[in-house]
Amino acid sequence: MEIRTTPVSKCLDKKMIVMGFEIPDLLAIFLMLSILNFLFGMTSMKIVAVWLPTTALALILRISKRGKPDNFLIHWIRFQIRPGILSAFQDSSEWESAPKARRKS
Repeated sequence: MEIRTTPVSKCLDKKMIVMGFEIPDLLAIFLMLSILNFLFGMTSMKIVAVWLPTTALALILRISKRGKPDNFLIHWIRFQIRPGILSAFQDSSEWESAPKARRKS
């Protein structure tokens, strides 16, 4: 009696890429394509209003993400949404000016 085996991929951390784009990038491209097609799909300017902006977005993503780490777009959007000042401590209820050094005379 033989045990049945199936070969599996040993590289679990490899990023998922389709046509050179990561999955979140493809979702952004196809979301833009579907929204623009819904808004301007029946007009005579479909190529200009739907396909050119979508193609431009794909090119911008491809060029701007060259050499960037995995999921760069997601991390950049999260960084832009966060508040401007990040601190490890709680904000103090009273504001105090910084101490000044005394000069020797």
